[in-house]
Amino acid sequence: MSSCWGNNIKISVFGQSHSPAIGVVIDGLPAGFHIDMENLDAFMQRRAPGQSGLTTPRKEADTVEFISGIINGKTCGAPLCAMIKNTNVRPGDYSEISDTPRPGHADFTAQAKFHGFQDLSGGGHFSGRLTAPLCVAGGICLQILDFKGIHIGAHIERIADVSDQRFDPAFVSAIDLQKLSYEPLTVIDPAIGEAMAERIKKAGEDGDSVGGVIECAVIGLPEGIGDPMFDGMENRIASAAFAIPGIKGIEFGNGFDCASMRGSENNDSFITDGDKIITKTNNHGGILGGITSGMPLIFRVAVKPTPSISITQKTVSFSDNKETDLNIHGRHDPCIVPRAVPCVEAIAALTVYDAWLSSKNSCI
Repeated sequence: MSSCWGNNIKISVFGQSHSPAIGVVIDGLPAGFHIDMENLDAFMQRRAPGQSGLTTPRKEADTVEFISGIINGKTCGAPLCAMIKNTNVRPGDYSEISDTPRPGHADFTAQAKFHGFQDLSGGGHFSGRLTAPLCVAGGICLQILDFKGIHIGAHIERIADVSDQRFDPAFVSAIDLQKLSYEPLTVIDPAIGEAMAERIKKAGEDGDSVGGVIECAVIGLPEGIGDPMFDGMENRIASAAFAIPGIKGIEFGNGFDCASMRGSENNDSFITDGDKIITKTNNHGGILGGITSGMPLIFRVAVKPTPSISITQKTVSFSDNKETDLNIHGRHDPCIVPRAVPCVEAIAALTVYDAWLSSKNSCI
C-alpha cells in the first residue's frame, strides 16, 4: 500500500488536499510517552500554509485532533489516530485541469493510472497538503528521539542561486541546531535568509517559482543503527524523503561531490577521542555500509521549483488530443522549500526512530 510506511513504527496517511480532513494512523509507539502538545503545534505551524507572504495564501490552522491512542496526554499503546480538518477548500479552482494536465504535476500520470476516478482538487492525494500528517507522526518521533539524546535539525542550504553555509559535517552539535534562525527563513545565516526571501518574492512577482536544497543533520546517533543491502539508513531515509512532493534528489555526506575526488581525499581517517573511535572528517555523512558510524548523519535533498505558475504553459487536452494553452489559477507557493524544511525533519525522525527500534533486536 503506497500510503503506508515503516517496519517498527507503521504509519498510514489518509485524505486528499480538499477532502473534509487529512490524517495519519501511527502504530508501534511506546506506551506512556507524554506528547508535548505545544511543541507539536509549534512544529506544525512551521509547515502550515498562509504564514507569510512567501507562501500560498491558503490559510489552514492545521489543528491536530487525536481520535485514539492518547489518554491523559500520554500514549496508551493503541494505534494513534490524528486528524486535521481542511477548512479552506476551493475545489472550483481546479475544474479546468480535468481535461488539461498541468506541466510538472501528477495530473497526467494520475489519469493514466486511475482513469479519471482520481481526486483532482488541489492535486488530491498527490498534494503537498499530505505532508501535514507526516509532520504529526514525525513531530512525535522528534520528541521521543530528543528524550533519548538524539537531535534533528534542518535548514535551507540554497534557494535558486543564493546559498547558506553548510553544517560542519564532523562537528555540528545540538547547540548549532538550536541557533538556527527562523526569520524570514530557516537558515544558519539570517542575512542569507533575507537574500533568499528576495529571490522568492521576485519569482512570485514574475508569476514564476524557484526551488532549492535543504540540508538535515541528525546528532547523537550511536554507531551500529541500520542494515546492509536494502534496509540501510540511506535506503530508509530516501524512501521516506520522496513522499514529500517536489523532492527530486538526495545525497549523503559528500554525495555527488565524491565522484570527482580520489579515495585518498574522500576516505575519513579513523581516530579516537579518548573514549571511542570516531572519524577525523565526515565525508561519509555518518553512514558506512548502510549503518551509522556515530558521526553526525548529514543529508541534503533537492526541491524542484513549484510547478504551479501563473505564466502561460503548453499542454494537451485529454478529450481531443490537441495542444492548447494553460493558465493555472488558484493559490500556490512561489517556492515550496521553506515549508518543506520541517517535513524533512519529520521524515528523518520517522526513519531514525524506526531504525533505532530495529537495532534493539539485532543480536541475542
